[in-house]
Amino acid sequence: MSTTTATPPVKNRLLFINGAWVPSSSGKTIAVENPATEETIAEVASGSRDDCRRAIDAAAEAFKTWMKSTPYDRAKVLKKTADLMRERVDALARTMTMEQGKPVAEAKGEVLHSADTFEWFAEEGKRAYGQVIPPSNAAKRHLTIKHPVGVVGAIGPWNFPITLQARKIAPALAAGCTIVCKPASQTPLSLIGVFECLIDAGLPPGVANLVIGPASEIADEFMTHPAVRKISFTGSTEVGKKLMKQAADQVKRLSLELGGHAPFIVFPDADPEVVAKAAVLGKFRNNGQVCISPSRFFVHKDVAKKFTEAAVAEAEKLKLGNGLDEGVVVGPMFEKKAMDATLALIQDATGKGAKCLTGGKRSTQFAKGYFFQPTVLGGLSADAKILTDEPFAPVMPILDFSKLDDVIAAANNTKYGLAAYVFTNDLTIAWRMAEGLEAGIIGVNDAVPATPQCPFGGMKESGMGRELAHEGLEAYLETKYVSIGLRG
Repeated sequence: MSTTTATPPVKNRLLFINGAWVPSSSGKTIAVENPATEETIAEVASGSRDDCRRAIDAAAEAFKTWMKSTPYDRAKVLKKTADLMRERVDALARTMTMEQGKPVAEAKGEVLHSADTFEWFAEEGKRAYGQVIPPSNAAKRHLTIKHPVGVVGAIGPWNFPITLQARKIAPALAAGCTIVCKPASQTPLSLIGVFECLIDAGLPPGVANLVIGPASEIADEFMTHPAVRKISFTGSTEVGKKLMKQAADQVKRLSLELGGHAPFIVFPDADPEVVAKAAVLGKFRNNGQVCISPSRFFVHKDVAKKFTEAAVAEAEKLKLGNGLDEGVVVGPMFEKKAMDATLALIQDATGKGAKCLTGGKRSTQFAKGYFFQPTVLGGLSADAKILTDEPFAPVMPILDFSKLDDVIAAANNTKYGLAAYVFTNDLTIAWRMAEGLEAGIIGVNDAVPATPQCPFGGMKESGMGRELAHEGLEAYLETKYVSIGLRG
């Protein structure tokens, strides 16, 4: 039975600027749609460029005080935020499912992972160490100290509306920066819920601000306002390149987590049926709408038949439906445009000789909603677009290989380099793949590698910089070198 309700359980529908919930200066609003029902579930304030400027000014003023607070004081706010997120996990997850579509169990996992991120950076902020450097001149002493970058503009996408902002907010605040967050206009409610946790945790006014609104207006204000010293962006490679060009005018620091096209490589010593289950779970998580989702499956010819049969069987077991309904494993796609793009990729592949082994079309089970059948393709041509274009889609293309060097070359034959997956029980093969694959994240016998204490980011056109881990804190810090001359 469906557990859908008309209204998500988030309290506010406004912008959060300088410690207060406020309407847009223009009075405009944005409709938030449930992709499972195609119904409007909320109207939220649509901020203007002027609203963004006010938020940046508030962050710049708050920075003067926040940067002087101790890491221990900042940690109290971050740790309390994590605790509140865990207490409110059910409401936050339900809100996310209603606006984004992913099953509520996945949404709960995202909230809890994000709470862990806040807690981890609460502690890591206490370890923003400098160093004392041995001098070459006896009359001098050298040391380095850390300094927060300043005001941060954070832009996040719709597919992980809490996680991908938590990876910016938590380290920025831990480092002593202040921040203005711009969520995707289609999924603002989840982040509003996180801001409610921040507020109740004792966040001072102006330290973190939330502006919902047109991406171009808000990004332009981030890029031109002199107080914004860093941009952290998660999204498409195309937009990332534009931000790099704009950042040059004021030499703003950038952290970019961009597109991906992850190879998933199965060697013959791995159990093909066991690996097929991991592959299906990894592929169809959030409908394949994941930046690190495995998207090209290279399976050794000796186990390709068994793997493919098992993958098809596992894909056909997945329960499709409204993410709030019990037992649902795959929810709707995010929007009709994404569903149409998925169908176009499948038609291109089958038009070039690929076989659709299961799925391949919009589900007819539901009167409304963007539901697409989990799809497995075999026999792909090398020029199929799904092997070169980033497929944010529930489609699993399977290819075979026979030689290690050949599969490394095929896996690296892409402009992207975010994640890669290898399944083998041979330590030599594991090392050779880890060293040979051009990806910032490599999961060996691990289809879900992201964790707060380990760095997350890509190579090539998948971005620059790292989030999470110690590197994620360093991204919000400047290193100052201090040289002291001593009196004789």
